[in-house]
Amino acid sequence: MTQLAAPRKTGAGRDLPAAVTVGVVLLGLVGASLFIRKEAFAALAVIAVAAAMWELAQAFSRRSVHLPLVPLVVGSAGILVSAYVAGTEALFVAFLLTVGGAVVWRVLDGSGEAALRDASAATFAAAYLPFLAGFVMLLLAEPDGPARVALFVLLAVACDTGGYVVGSLLGRHPLAPSVSPKKSWEGLLGSLVLTSVVGVVGVQTVFQGEPLVGALLGVGVVASATLGDLAESMIKRDLELKDMGRLLPGHGGVLDRLDSLLLTAPTVWVLLTVLQPAAG
Repeated sequence: MTQLAAPRKTGAGRDLPAAVTVGVVLLGLVGASLFIRKEAFAALAVIAVAAAMWELAQAFSRRSVHLPLVPLVVGSAGILVSAYVAGTEALFVAFLLTVGGAVVWRVLDGSGEAALRDASAATFAAAYLPFLAGFVMLLLAEPDGPARVALFVLLAVACDTGGYVVGSLLGRHPLAPSVSPKKSWEGLLGSLVLTSVVGVVGVQTVFQGEPLVGALLGVGVVASATLGDLAESMIKRDLELKDMGRLLPGHGGVLDRLDSLLLTAPTVWVLLTVLQPAAG
């Protein structure tokens, strides 16, 4: 995830009050949808992925790459619903069908080098957004799915918060200056400590699991979230964008909030499936 801003408009142009307000509202929506009814969270996830897909299409158009939005948005909904209803195999099948539909749609719309480029971009978009988000639906589908998704979200928030606080106060050594100048090794350490603490407490509280499982979750989430954040930073740098959109005041776009979550989802799913399988 991108770092939060300082307590006023800074050189980065972030508005902390707006960012905090939007963040609290989003967490409230996620929490309410999770524990009122699973299907409500699934619907929220479909809307978020569709919005992020639209933002990605707008960003790619800056380089004359045009995503076939209709099959990708429809396919995104199919991928998420399939993963929730029918599991891992359905996730992969729905992904392949979405890619096939997007490629055929684009080829029918026009052939040549542009069609090949757009079809390749559509394949990337389907893998980057709905396919990775589908692992959240796999978490949700478990008998204790809401608790697993809540832990996943809290781990991601802890990673972002720990990195921002420690990086702002103590950051001196850039982590990847050519990609994301504001990230520091000190911030990474802050992310690791806070995320591991949340992982240990969360696993013991929610699942009565071993502390080691929580610690491994912390390490895995920090690694995947950092890679996800840096990956989106590279995309934005190549597209000469500061944010992927403006749908979320103080945060940028929906994709700016989902960047680290996307790679974190399969990481958390694998670790919990192997180390803390659901009972019943």
